[in-house]
Amino acid sequence: MNKRLVLLLMAAASAGYIGRVAVTIAAPGMMKDFGLTQAQMGTVFSTFLIGYTAFQVPSGALADRVSARRIFLVLCLGWALLSTLTAFAAWHGYGLAMVIPQLWLIRALFGVMAAPTYPTSGRTIAVTTPPRLRARANSLVLASVGVGSAVAPLLLAPVAGRCGWRAALLVAAAFSVAAGLLWLWFAPRQFHSSESATLQPAASTSLAAGSPKASPQPLRSPSFWFLFASYLLQGYLGYIFVFWFYLYLVQVRHLEVLKAASFTALPWVATIFAIPLGGVLSDAAVARWGATWGRRSVPLAALCIAAIFLLIGARTPSPMVAVLALTACTVLVLGTEGPFWATMTQLSGERSGLAGGVMNFGSNLGGMVSPALTPWLAERIGWESALSLTAGLAIVAGLLWLRVRVEPGDEARGASSPAAAPC
Repeated sequence: MNKRLVLLLMAAASAGYIGRVAVTIAAPGMMKDFGLTQAQMGTVFSTFLIGYTAFQVPSGALADRVSARRIFLVLCLGWALLSTLTAFAAWHGYGLAMVIPQLWLIRALFGVMAAPTYPTSGRTIAVTTPPRLRARANSLVLASVGVGSAVAPLLLAPVAGRCGWRAALLVAAAFSVAAGLLWLWFAPRQFHSSESATLQPAASTSLAAGSPKASPQPLRSPSFWFLFASYLLQGYLGYIFVFWFYLYLVQVRHLEVLKAASFTALPWVATIFAIPLGGVLSDAAVARWGATWGRRSVPLAALCIAAIFLLIGARTPSPMVAVLALTACTVLVLGTEGPFWATMTQLSGERSGLAGGVMNFGSNLGGMVSPALTPWLAERIGWESALSLTAGLAIVAGLLWLRVRVEPGDEARGASSPAAAPC
């Protein structure tokens, strides 16, 4: 495994996630200055996901054709520029009447710029890392969800409190600039994996028994579409915490801003460790129980238990119990990322770029709906009932894994990777 490359991927993905989450830290100040309601702010959140979701599949195709080094240099520059534009929205009242369209446009473009992040990371890991280490490598990059979401409230909330929400967004832009400089200075133009090269003979001998070339149609597999459906619901649940956890603690549980920021960071700090751990446990379960039940076990258990914690967090009268329960729910939900992506790879083999884009499209389709639908439901039936309905979806997401089947022959599909590829 190319450790330097994985670290660069983690840095870029984390900077991008800070840019995503920064707007939620800025949201209370933006809502106050611009007179926005929760529902209106929710549409701003969802607009990001429109661009992000719509470009998932095209970005997977892009990752197959353009070097990761070039992609991430452009992405980091774009994130910095768009965070800065958000900070200057309706500056000194100019364009205040058009502030919602401004924010919609900027956040949609941010979503487009963020879309290639994980398809490009997944493709890069696929061509540099042997199959036995890919789940761990992907999990480390996916842990950027926790890194970015933990850093944003801890660093940006104090800045927003002292200097205003615009300054907090400019700090987020600085992280993107720093990540871009790391890629400019340290990313190689070509990378090699001697370990993956040694896998070529083994891959060649398996062509007749289920290699990528023998079974190249993952999108025709029923198991893939059950996986897609489960990931869609997991995305719906996960994005509620990404966009609304901080505001829920401030506006519904009435915690102080800085205390809410600290509590908001808890689940994301935990997921920094939980996402890689989920991948390690899934690999260990496969070794113990076989491919199908090994991959099923972690997400099936985690999503169903997460539903219980979500019900507790929604219904308890104690703000502290709510924080702890919702933290546990977030950790369990995001801890399933590794098994989802590892299973997709096993089902898809050399088509993992396309399949990964389609699967991530499903997750973000759910995520695009939830930031706007959840406060809409909360305004009508209350936050307690809205979150309880979401707990039911978590159970469904877990049970869908009972229809995901990974055949033993699928293990060989990820065995082939080129020894060198452009970076």
